[in-house]
Amino acid sequence: MKSRNFLQYFIITLKGMAMGAADVVPGVSGGTIAFISGIYEELITSINNINLSLFKTLRKEGAKAFWNQLNGNFLVAIFLGIAISVFSLAKLISWLLINEPVLLWSFFFGLVIASVFFVGKAIEKWHMGTITTFIIGALAAFFITTLPPSEHTGSMPFLFFSGALAVCAMILPGISGAFILVLLGSYKTILDAVHERDLTIVATVGFGAIIGLLSFAKILKWMFSNYKNITLSLLTGFILGSLNKIWPWKEVLETKTYGDKVITVKEANVSPFSFDGDPQLLYALILGIFGFSVIFILEKLASKKEN
Repeated sequence: MKSRNFLQYFIITLKGMAMGAADVVPGVSGGTIAFISGIYEELITSINNINLSLFKTLRKEGAKAFWNQLNGNFLVAIFLGIAISVFSLAKLISWLLINEPVLLWSFFFGLVIASVFFVGKAIEKWHMGTITTFIIGALAAFFITTLPPSEHTGSMPFLFFSGALAVCAMILPGISGAFILVLLGSYKTILDAVHERDLTIVATVGFGAIIGLLSFAKILKWMFSNYKNITLSLLTGFILGSLNKIWPWKEVLETKTYGDKVITVKEANVSPFSFDGDPQLLYALILGIFGFSVIFILEKLASKKEN
């Protein structure tokens, strides 16, 4: 576990807030934010530390050793930031999605383009394997963004599976967990369960999410340990392919209403010059460049704080 001061943990909390803000936006993954802010591998490693040996440490060596092995300060800072963001920024981002979607998506589009460069430059050597994996990742993510949503399914095994798959998507750079739930058709069921306080469904989805998170973290940890360049190229491809989902100028073809939320389930990307409405081209360009620049600024600041 790294030794950090209060300011460094505060910065990690801010990164958690950025992750939470991204997860509110359909199509943007908190995992992408974690990666471009330089905490992705530590996050996966820390989640992977949650196993039986952790509780053996608690029993034999006490709470302090348990907390150190867990990397508890780091996880608390991250999840505190995510919680703050979800409860404080969700309404603002939801408002922007409805009232200023072009500008919001332009910012995220620039941010994600920069993340492609940022993650890609972490690949130590490009060769046929990494290039092939990059292409596969990009095509897979692009294909996922074009899938039509399924009809909602309310069976408990399916909801368990939905929770597990959605949380995997949330920590995997590229596609958001909320978008996966829409594709699976379980978004409405889960949203209704939250509103109606249906603890059976909420607990089933939550248990699936916990199992999915702990299992997928082990896979990612193994991939980073044994095939880091291949894994990075796959993630870079995922991020590139997800750009199809967050193109700012879209034509909405079909929507569905889930409770008080209206979710776009079918849309087509269009040129800003053929956009039905004000394309806000100048402001969109400015925000796109700003989003692009933010990634490199944060990366520079993060590297200085960690050194």
